[in-house]
Amino acid sequence: MRWLRVAVGAVVVMACVLVAAATGAAASGCPATVPDGFGPFGRGSPPMRASIGKGHVLSGTVVSSLGCRPLRGARVELWQANAKGRYVRATSATVLTDGSGRFRFEGPYPTAYEGAPPHIHLRIVASGHEVLLSRYVPARGARRGSIRLVLQPQAV
Repeated sequence: MRWLRVAVGAVVVMACVLVAAATGAAASGCPATVPDGFGPFGRGSPPMRASIGKGHVLSGTVVSSLGCRPLRGARVELWQANAKGRYVRATSATVLTDGSGRFRFEGPYPTAYEGAPPHIHLRIVASGHEVLLSRYVPARGARRGSIRLVLQPQAV
């Protein structure tokens, strides 16, 4: 029974640490980005490239919710529909963040289809952090846009 009390105590301590970390992250201005689980994921990773065409540039930053520190080497996978509203390898890309957590991607202005606004799906993978599925919706007709993606550390 003593081992059970020790185990329960350890769980309580860990829960307190996680709550404190989450509270500190929110207080420091880095609440985690709310996930958007919809998208064309499960098709493997898109090819490594920063451009699939011309017309719209998306730049962004990937940071950790703990201390807002930039995440170097985070893999940002981008998927956008082609002119027929289909997700194909030709309209997808993977980029890596630099030392400041920044990335840049260029492609045609995203296509609207089936009532959905023009958008780009993103999957962000960084060591020690939960995978984030998100979506970027550009301003109507914008040739440039930016996004800040805040990842939650993995639970211990």
